Amino acid sequence: MPPPPRQDLSAYEGAWTEQEAGHLLRRTLFGASPDQIIESVSLGLEETLNRLLTDLPMPDPPVNFGNENDTYTPIGTTWVDKPYGPQETNNEEVRFRRQSLISWTMQLALEPNGNIREKMWLFWHNHFVVSDINDPKYNYNYAQLLRKHATGNFRELTKEITIDPAMLRFLNGNDNTVEAPNENYARELLELFTIGKGPQVGPGDYTNYTEDDVVAIAKVLTGWQDLGFFAQRDLPVESVFRPNRHDKSTKQLSQRFDSVTIANGGSDEYKTLIDLIFSKKETARFLCRNLYQFFVYYQIDDFVEETIISPLADILIENNFEVKPVLRRLLGSSHFYDTELYGAMIKNPMDFVGSTVRNFSTTSPEGLAPTYIFHLLLSRAVDGMDMRLFNAPDVAGWKAYYQEPSFYQIWINSTTLRNRQDWINIVTGRKGGNNLEPIIIDPFPLLERCSEPSDIYTLLNEWISWLLPQPITDGQFETLKNTLIPGLPDYEWKLEYGEYLSNPTDAEIKEALRRKLLDLLYTLLSMPEYYLA
Repeated sequence: MPPPPRQDLSAYEGAWTEQEAGHLLRRTLFGASPDQIIESVSLGLEETLNRLLTDLPMPDPPVNFGNENDTYTPIGTTWVDKPYGPQETNNEEVRFRRQSLISWTMQLALEPNGNIREKMWLFWHNHFVVSDINDPKYNYNYAQLLRKHATGNFRELTKEITIDPAMLRFLNGNDNTVEAPNENYARELLELFTIGKGPQVGPGDYTNYTEDDVVAIAKVLTGWQDLGFFAQRDLPVESVFRPNRHDKSTKQLSQRFDSVTIANGGSDEYKTLIDLIFSKKETARFLCRNLYQFFVYYQIDDFVEETIISPLADILIENNFEVKPVLRRLLGSSHFYDTELYGAMIKNPMDFVGSTVRNFSTTSPEGLAPTYIFHLLLSRAVDGMDMRLFNAPDVAGWKAYYQEPSFYQIWINSTTLRNRQDWINIVTGRKGGNNLEPIIIDPFPLLERCSEPSDIYTLLNEWISWLLPQPITDGQFETLKNTLIPGLPDYEWKLEYGEYLSNPTDAEIKEALRRKLLDLLYTLLSMPEYYLA
């Protein structure tokens, strides 16, 4: 474990090289190509941040890419606003639509636009968890809500997610009535989504709320239901407020919320509640800690709490809970570029699979079905590394972001390590079938991007700087060099590369060089440093 960084939130004014640019892009994108890293160096930190934080238009919806039996959705059109067909076709429709949603999500994550939105989508998906909601239309609406507020307003997102149909169904908000209050969402709203527990100070009393608050808040939230779940008619996915199911009493909160009362407010009562929760600074601190652990490092000691978290919370409050100013300050700070943080995080599965695509500018095959199938294969690799989108293991999200003391190390176990190694075998052409051919790395664009590809030291140093978050040892460097020219003098590489340049149309020479470069990439991608960000 590296020692904790000791820089603060002052603006970073140090060198801006491929190492710093790569660090920023690895943390904010699902991998970065050499072109993106080089362009970032040219742009500088401020302009790179501008691009990362630019608001993007909402994406076009996913489409039916291959199910000829979808009752209401011809191939090439979207299903997000279409009902499901009769029961006899329903299972196939649901399966294809779910595959369409997952593939589309991967496509958005791997777009080469240099924008943080999809990384923030994953952050919010881990924060406001919705899991095991099997209707793809519900998951689509939920996903779009997270994108809408990706770098936007935390308080407004909290209000909207509270009555989101998928969330109502996941945490039993649709069962929360005046006759039978259900406390599931009330508890998670406080403990996991906004203010956090804090240390327990007495029976049923935590630093930031009490068990009595959970009971009162559950009453505030009564009366909401979702509509449209697996609807077989033209019924939109939405939430509705049922006044007859709502508790109209005045709700008393504890001293943790200054003993205030919340009178009956009907369909707007939940907004009053959330405004109250957000009046506490601890709510801002709670989010800033989560952002820090997602983008920077898992360890938050007293120094980080006082020097980083508290000032970021002030920025969040000063900006009316807009998240973008917090991200800009954090990602542009001297703290973020403390060298102790380079490579201090184990890549999550989306980062690991995404980097093997984006690092090498790998493109999907042409055509609707091939594109969707390509990204579906990527998503299945992510699944095998223990990160199933729309199916986090529990309401707290993925354990790597909260479970002490292991945190990010949880991503690596005997099964997931083997699956990561298998994935490296696949992308370097050592394992797989014909359907995996489009995933194999083409090493020639990376070779041609080098400033002096005929020089083995330049080639290796540039590939290392583009693909790894930190320098490697002399022994590792020699291992890489011996992969290209095993036991041979250095000039042998120049001769081999020169032969390829002299015979660019010779398929045999090109294939021999391709295989050698893929062997090099296999060795490099198998190094522990490639597992880090």
